Amino acid sequence: MTRTVTGLFDHYSDAMSAVEELRATGISDSDISIVANNAEGRYKDGDNDAAEGAGTGAGIGAAVGGVGGLLTGLGIMAIPGVGPVVAAGWLAATAAGAVAGAVVGGAAGGLIGALTESGVDERDAHVYAEGVRRGGTLVTAKVDESRAVEAEAILQRSNWVDLPTRRTAYEGEGWTAFDDAADPYSKAEIDAERNRYPNRVL
Repeated sequence: MTRTVTGLFDHYSDAMSAVEELRATGISDSDISIVANNAEGRYKDGDNDAAEGAGTGAGIGAAVGGVGGLLTGLGIMAIPGVGPVVAAGWLAATAAGAVAGAVVGGAAGGLIGALTESGVDERDAHVYAEGVRRGGTLVTAKVDESRAVEAEAILQRSNWVDLPTRRTAYEGEGWTAFDDAADPYSKAEIDAERNRYPNRVL
């Protein structure tokens, strides 16, 4: 039985550490996906030729590599309510399909649909999507049930966001759910958001 393991990271570098460790344990590239907010312009259209890859479910085997685990093969796409993201893998392909096929006024965005379709609780999916909107990076892996605990431990020690705590923080501001009609966060807003959660396990 396959299970989807998901982690949200405030810092791109932490997410990349998690991806590299998942791969090092033998989890297939085709079973790993990443969606990272690109408001900071980390990647630009034309930086690489992998934009199609994200839309076709390409793995990230060729994307992960280089100094410091730099991702060199991510595609760029826009997610309603989030804005520009760099993404690769099966979740990106599912989200891209959901965005392309969405009916106006329909489901709450491609990312929510992609997450819930993969087995993520809808309430959690809203927090994950909001986290990406606010500058975060989402890492997901499809693993055999017997490896789920190991995969979750990798994400956690890579400094993942504690989801219940983050949900409580968001709700304390009056947030109730991810809104795909909301304006994307600017770089300045993302910087301010990260400053709210300065504690990192180094």
